[in-house]
Amino acid sequence: MLTPEQLAAAHKANIDMLFGLTRQALEGVEKLVELNLEATRAALRDAADNAQALLSAKDAQELLQRQAALIQPLAEKTIAYSRQLAEIAARTGGAFAQAAEDQAAQAQHKVQAVVENLSRNAPAGTEPAVQVLRNVVNAATTAMETVQQAVKQAAELTEQNFQRATEQAQQAVDAAASAAASATAAPRSRSGNRRTAA
Repeated sequence: MLTPEQLAAAHKANIDMLFGLTRQALEGVEKLVELNLEATRAALRDAADNAQALLSAKDAQELLQRQAALIQPLAEKTIAYSRQLAEIAARTGGAFAQAAEDQAAQAQHKVQAVVENLSRNAPAGTEPAVQVLRNVVNAATTAMETVQQAVKQAAELTEQNFQRATEQAQQAVDAAASAAASATAAPRSRSGNRRTAA
């Protein structure tokens, strides 16, 4: 049985954990809002600059070149935004996962302490029941550890997949920018060849 002091300490620890998690969640939201505000500001600046650049094109070829030049920076900014978003989510989620893991470890420790206390104070003849209880607690502990390990592996796999997708997106952007540059250079070289032939 818990004493009033132990009960008060447990409630205080739970309240502290709750406020800590709330603080972590709010920090994550603040960072997300800051990231979105900065991304919006940058997008507005870039839109104005890009519109000016496109409007100042003297002919269709120059317009195509300027449009092609806009693809790479836009894609890079999108990838950078995605990385920052994933980092914020990982940090915030990591804090919650760590808190859950800590609480589970504390709960397991408390249950094991109760079982040990019960086994020391059990009346004669109840040893088989106490052993069954011990086995159940050990099986639950093993199951919890297995679940926690699976969750960690899933998080790591998700991070690896995100990194791989980011790398593939960057490669696709580089290929598209290279193709766009080649496409705008080809009409220029053809028009240059026509002038020399004339």
